[in-house]
Amino acid sequence: MLYCYCFVMFLTNGLELSNSQIESRYICSCQARGITPNKQVLSALFKAKLKKARHEVSSLVILLDDIQDADFHSLLDLLMEVDVSEIDAVDVINRSVCTLSWEYLLSLLRASSRKLRVVDLQDILFGKDFLLDLAQRGLPCQVLNLRSSHFRKLTMVGNFMRMHTLNLDSSASLTNFREECFTCMPNLKFLSLCETRITNLWTTTAALAKLPSLVELRFQNFLQDDEARKHPASDRRDDYWDSDHTEISIHDEAPSVSGESIMYRHFNEEQYLNNTDMNIDSSSEDSSDDSEVDFSSQDRETSSMELLPDAPPGWEDLVNLQNEVSFGTLDMQDDEEPFFRLSDSRLSYIAPKKCISHNPSPICFEKFYREYMIVSLPNLKILDNLPIRKVDREKAEVIFSQNFEYLPYKRKNKESVVSILQKRETRANHTRRLFPRRKSQYYYSRSLSAAKVGSAAWPALCPLPIMDTTARDDRRSYRPRQFEYHPSDASLMVFGTLDGEVIVINHESGKIVSYIPSLGTMNSVLGLCWLKNYPSKVIAGSDNGSLRLYDIRLMPPTATGSHQSAGSIMFDDFDQLTSVHVNSTDELFLASGYSKHVALYDISSGRRLQVFDDMHREHINVVKFSHHSPSIFATSSFDRDVKMWDLRQKPNQPCYTALSSRGNVMVCFSPDDQYLLVSAVDNEVKQLLAVDGRLHLDFTITSTGSSQNYTRSYYMNGRDYVISGSCDEHVVRICCAQTGRRLRDVSLEGKGSGASMFVQSLRGDPFRDFSMSVLAAYIRPSSNSEIVKVNLLASSDQDKGYSYTQHSHPLFSSGG
Repeated sequence: MLYCYCFVMFLTNGLELSNSQIESRYICSCQARGITPNKQVLSALFKAKLKKARHEVSSLVILLDDIQDADFHSLLDLLMEVDVSEIDAVDVINRSVCTLSWEYLLSLLRASSRKLRVVDLQDILFGKDFLLDLAQRGLPCQVLNLRSSHFRKLTMVGNFMRMHTLNLDSSASLTNFREECFTCMPNLKFLSLCETRITNLWTTTAALAKLPSLVELRFQNFLQDDEARKHPASDRRDDYWDSDHTEISIHDEAPSVSGESIMYRHFNEEQYLNNTDMNIDSSSEDSSDDSEVDFSSQDRETSSMELLPDAPPGWEDLVNLQNEVSFGTLDMQDDEEPFFRLSDSRLSYIAPKKCISHNPSPICFEKFYREYMIVSLPNLKILDNLPIRKVDREKAEVIFSQNFEYLPYKRKNKESVVSILQKRETRANHTRRLFPRRKSQYYYSRSLSAAKVGSAAWPALCPLPIMDTTARDDRRSYRPRQFEYHPSDASLMVFGTLDGEVIVINHESGKIVSYIPSLGTMNSVLGLCWLKNYPSKVIAGSDNGSLRLYDIRLMPPTATGSHQSAGSIMFDDFDQLTSVHVNSTDELFLASGYSKHVALYDISSGRRLQVFDDMHREHINVVKFSHHSPSIFATSSFDRDVKMWDLRQKPNQPCYTALSSRGNVMVCFSPDDQYLLVSAVDNEVKQLLAVDGRLHLDFTITSTGSSQNYTRSYYMNGRDYVISGSCDEHVVRICCAQTGRRLRDVSLEGKGSGASMFVQSLRGDPFRDFSMSVLAAYIRPSSNSEIVKVNLLASSDQDKGYSYTQHSHPLFSSGG
């Protein structure tokens, strides 16, 4: 009866509960439940009362470290009445530990719907379900700080209508955003993402563009030299919470949404561990299918925090707090001071003199990162603590136009597909009479492609579906190592496996058309090439030197008990083979490998005609015939040379030699044989004039500094675009083949810890514009590589559960 009596609502005519009354009600609730009032809660109520007496903002600061499950019900009663009390704001803070269950915590956070101001949590303590519930349902707070959050692919779609500040700094698992993220945050003005693992400029800006009020963004802390010296890391670690100042005044005033600076906490100013690819041990292969958070290291109490800098667990919202740099209010002695580039060549952003970058996310190392952000987010006022001036925006627009394609085929404005179709239909009947000079036959198809790519920031990715109809008892999954599209049938693809199998598959339906077992004669299949004039035949070569020609019409879709030799031709071995290629007339093919030699074979007779010795100073990774001349071919070697040869000259001397600065991994002709596309180690990609080897275009892709980052590049959409990927990176870059401008990066990643894809090989789809397939590898040795189909014309943000492993580097350097 006492409990019921104490909580009978008596407020009428807009009266508020005083601080003394709400304190009494809390004590009464505890007595009714037979528990002792929590000392921390009583202390917080007392401090709120003192602030009210001093005519200050009366904030109730709840420290979760001191809250137990037994305190829940009484504290819930208290918070449910805060909205009708004299308390101005509620701040919920978690320092380092918390035993309160996540369900109880969320109930407390949602109890005060109008006065909840700051929520500052170390969310690793509460688990995956807590994060998913928070992201899906939202919170009524103004400021949300999730320290070291384990979101992996952010999906915040709940109700966050009141939130104006979001801080996810040091969220080392965060790599990307889902397409619908940020759609329910119309008032979010300040966003901090330092020390995350976000890399993709295109999907990141597409997600952030959905924040209409965003004015300040941070992926790194820019501090002036003197500010950096004032704040050594040790000054802000262990002693931060020791003083009584923190509990009393950390949230004395509610952060202003206009006119006032919001002071943010700063992590220690150590460098980002020099390597932005943080490795978190995983005890399980994948997260559950519906998970977008990563708690694979949760089995150790400090597993994640050991990898991350220690940080003060609160934000200083005091406007005049000394010795801190405002989020977005870095003082400039001269606003028009000239800009300069930082000494690290990988840092593409520009900063005023005496400014130092701290805690950068990997996206900051993308070339022209700052300019891209400024142009893509026109409402942004401050980026990385640096104000965006008019001159900055003008310079950014120039740099953007020189280095990026806003839309494919130089389209300037986004159009709807319906509008383009209407124009095509309505103009078709009048073009000849009114417009003697008709538009190119490609105009509308390219416009349609541009419209679709422009509306699909998250392109559709799906693994190659394989319907296993083989009669193998072990039911092993395939381990693809090389693949090629069919030259004339748009639905077919051949791939070879690490186990020596050759499989022809309908890549649209996933149905296996032909299955060729290794029969103990082949190891990893590194070389595959279709015959063009006899498209049912394919040549396969393995790393043990075995070479065969198969007729897929004679090969069944399932494994048989005995070997069928009909339809196959065996050639003389070529030791340590890495590459095979057939000429345009299907008469000859070449083989190269881990040697300085190239072998020439006659297809009809099955004989090896000749071996060309010492064509390079080091091993020849790839050999390619031209598409139209049956005697012209090119070789690329790790001796840094690319050479053009002519069989009619009995290749004793190359037609010419082109030099790269690093070892060459790949070379191929453009479909019209006008260009050579050369890919050297660590993202050195160049386009040469095929006629004489002169440099036509350098794509200037940022290098990683790794001597084993083997890069491969191919053409897409005929010779219009170039796709490029490397075995140490999880991204495919798409560039215009005529200007070198970057159209888009496609990030490849899957579920669970360490699930990023690493590009082992890739091919543009010869029949479908802006489509490709990527052979990607897991990071875990126990997992198989997989062929992933990418369609830039279709939008899909559905996780497919990819998880890739990096094999030994000699394997990555082999073939194309």
